[in-house]
Amino acid sequence: MKIGGLQPVTASDFPGRMAAIVFTQGCNFHCPFCHNGSLLPMDAVAMIGEDTVFGFLQKRQKLLDGVVISGGEPCLQDDLAGFCRQVRDMGFAVKLDTNGSRPEVIRTLLDESCVDFIAMDIKAPLSRLPELTGTVSQGPQIRQSISLIAASGVDHLFRTTDVKPLLSSEDHRSIKKLVPPGSHHVVQPFVAKNAMAQSLRK
Repeated sequence: MKIGGLQPVTASDFPGRMAAIVFTQGCNFHCPFCHNGSLLPMDAVAMIGEDTVFGFLQKRQKLLDGVVISGGEPCLQDDLAGFCRQVRDMGFAVKLDTNGSRPEVIRTLLDESCVDFIAMDIKAPLSRLPELTGTVSQGPQIRQSISLIAASGVDHLFRTTDVKPLLSSEDHRSIKKLVPPGSHHVVQPFVAKNAMAQSLRK
């Protein structure tokens, strides 16, 4: 797997667990409010080898109980399922952060019991996805991923970044309607400091 970064510990990114974060390299979205711009290029050289990650986790087995796989977009990685299985075989719970654009990968991860928690970002109303993600419309894929995750029985949440210059109150209402009953949806604050678009920085 192409890994662009490793955060040794977090107490806030995996609910109820002390975890490390593995950041995969490459994303198919280019959101102007993204704060991980260095992880967007698909052709960037991996910064950290898998052996380094697993060596680190081996030493932290009694200190951590979870691993967050974030990005970038992890579901673009060809060997994501195998990586997740190896992490779980070491005794760690796995949380996936995803933009929901690859429902077929999410289905595989769920079918093969590779993940213990999924957090999916709903970036914008479906009608505004091309505008705010810099890609072609992903509406059907986003709907499918939401349905898969909500029906999976796996712990999950949906989240939206409150980018006030870009998302209106009506946009937030439209996003909320996409979330199935019984699923948790959080609106998280926008941190402008490292935004991809200079115009959004303060």
